[in-house]
Amino acid sequence: MAGNQVSDLAILYSFRRCPYAMRARLAIQKSGLTCELREVVFRDKPEHMLEKSPKGTVPVMILQDGAVLEESRDIMEFVLAENDPDNWLKPAVANIEEMRTLVDRSDEEFKEALDRYKYPNRYDGTDAEEERTKASEFMFQLESRLEKQLFLFGADPSYADMAILPFVRQFAHVDKDWFWSQDWPKIIGWLEWFLAWPEFTSIMKKYPQWKEGDQETVFPNFTDPL
Repeated sequence: MAGNQVSDLAILYSFRRCPYAMRARLAIQKSGLTCELREVVFRDKPEHMLEKSPKGTVPVMILQDGAVLEESRDIMEFVLAENDPDNWLKPAVANIEEMRTLVDRSDEEFKEALDRYKYPNRYDGTDAEEERTKASEFMFQLESRLEKQLFLFGADPSYADMAILPFVRQFAHVDKDWFWSQDWPKIIGWLEWFLAWPEFTSIMKKYPQWKEGDQETVFPNFTDPL
C-alpha cells in the first residue's frame, strides 16, 4: 500500500534495537502511514524529544496537531485505528481487550523478569537463573496457546503477536544456545518465522543518529522492497 504523507504522523523518535520501538515501527509500517523517523542515541538524547516527552524513552510520536504519544502500545493502536489492512486489532478469535490482557502480562511480569535476567548487575540481590525461570513461565503459557493455532489469536498475526514478539526475541538473544534448546517448539517456530519475516527485517534497517537540521528520513520507505 502506498503511504500517506509525512505530515500524517509527523515525527517518530525511535531506537533501532529497542523492542518497544520495534513494535511501534511494525504497526506504522503495517498501517501504510508514514512519518519522519528520528533515530535516537540514548547518551545524546535530542532536546526536542525531551521537551515533548521528559521521560526520555522511545518510542515517542509527535502528531501534527502537537499531541504526544509516549507509549508504544498507544502508537500501535493509534495507527492501526487509522488503517488496519490485516485486521491486527480484530483477529478472528479474539477482541482487543483479550489481546491487551495478554500483552499486559508480557509487559509486566515477563518484562520484569527479562530485565533482571539480562541485566542482573543493575538489580541488587538478583539471581539471573531464577529470573530466567520466572520469564520462562510466560513462555510456557505462550507455548500452550501456540499448540492450538499458528499465532496467539488464530491463523494470522495480530496486534498481540507484534507487541510480544520483540520481547521474546530479546529473551532468546540473551543466551541463544539455551533458548533454542528448550522444549517449546511452537515458540521457537513462531520466533523463527518472525526473524525471517520480510516486514520485520525491513523495520530493522539501520539509520544514523538524528541531529537538528538533518534531512527528513521518511519511514517506512514504501519504495524499498520487503
